[in-house]
Amino acid sequence: MLSIAFAPCYAHPLPAGHRFPMLKYELLPEQLLHEGTATAADFFVAQPPPDEDILRVHDAGYYQRLRQGQLTRQEERATGFPWSAELFEREITILGGTIECARRALAHGIAFNIAGGTHHAFRDRGEGFCLLNDQAAAAAWLLAHGHATKVLIVDLDVHQGNGTAAIFRHESRVFTFSMHGGRNYPARKELSDLDLPLPDGTTDAEYLALLAETLPRLLAEVRPDFVFYLAGVDVLATDKLGHLALTRAGCRRRDELVLGLCHRHGLPVVVCMGGGYSEGIIDIVEAHANTFRVAAGLWE
Repeated sequence: MLSIAFAPCYAHPLPAGHRFPMLKYELLPEQLLHEGTATAADFFVAQPPPDEDILRVHDAGYYQRLRQGQLTRQEERATGFPWSAELFEREITILGGTIECARRALAHGIAFNIAGGTHHAFRDRGEGFCLLNDQAAAAAWLLAHGHATKVLIVDLDVHQGNGTAAIFRHESRVFTFSMHGGRNYPARKELSDLDLPLPDGTTDAEYLALLAETLPRLLAEVRPDFVFYLAGVDVLATDKLGHLALTRAGCRRRDELVLGLCHRHGLPVVVCMGGGYSEGIIDIVEAHANTFRVAAGLWE
């Protein structure tokens, strides 16, 4: 049995217009089981957390309005989702899954949330298909319970982790690192502890060289005792929204760099899958599956 915990949160319903991008949450577990990268015992069903775990990083007024379906039309448009009770349940379940992943990573070294990576959610509002910030909540949970003293968030989704950066702007115990498309969403970027904006068309070689130069230095300087990794595959050249030019092999090498460093340094890591919007679902599923395959080879 692999020492990897999975938190599938794909079963919760979404509006019809958003179902294709979410198809990966059904297909990815099936692929991992089919090829033997994971077994049924590796999966756990995520559960909503206590409110206190959410309110460490979210404003109580915003959270109550979200729970009760009282967001304004403008706020709903900013999130990209029409509100529903099922959507709210899905969001708090994803967040609870990432907190549980943090607990399991402490025990097993690594844990995955097949959903998660809702890095555009701010303390008091949602944006960009993100209503509640799961990695921020899990980082705050670790700190509150004394399970970590310094957390590094490695956000390699093609979009800047603006919500995460804003939430932890004045929290010295969390270091936010975002390497993203410089001209991509959001138009107004927040200030992470380290931002590396990339030009459109960035290739495997350019991307990997910059990451290989940056991440070892960060580990040495920040000295984290826990890492969150947002492994978005919207960096692929096939992605409709990404505008970078990474191949599937380059994306896998990115995962090898990040996870290999965490493994060598003995750092527990939680991986959330983040974005992926290629026209072909196989490009999305295979790129995400590579992240799990890399981890399975390291944490045997």
